Amino acid sequence: MKKKFKCVCGYIHDGDGPPTVCPKCGAPAEKFTALDDHAANLVERSRRTNMLHAHVIDLARQIERACKDGIQDNLDPGCVDVFQKSLEASYVMMKLSMTEIQSHMNKGKWG
Repeated sequence: MKKKFKCVCGYIHDGDGPPTVCPKCGAPAEKFTALDDHAANLVERSRRTNMLHAHVIDLARQIERACKDGIQDNLDPGCVDVFQKSLEASYVMMKLSMTEIQSHMNKGKWG
């Protein structure tokens, strides 16, 4: 795992040293702090969890599209009912992961 350096703006750089200039805020290298191994590990874990939440959101969007197609197809009332219930469930799944990502951002666990 490469070293991690955190800028005063929150941007985290992976590398052997801090960048010359922060790509987010333009701060010089002196404004970066090296993260210890524990903090760097938490950043990696947060990145992985956030990626998994993004994947759940993407899958929920795919379910949403399939359900809308099924509702529009309108084969019979039973099918439409299943598609409507699945559509509602996909929306809840998506919003749960979006809310958790927002919680991570508020806690500085984005990385």
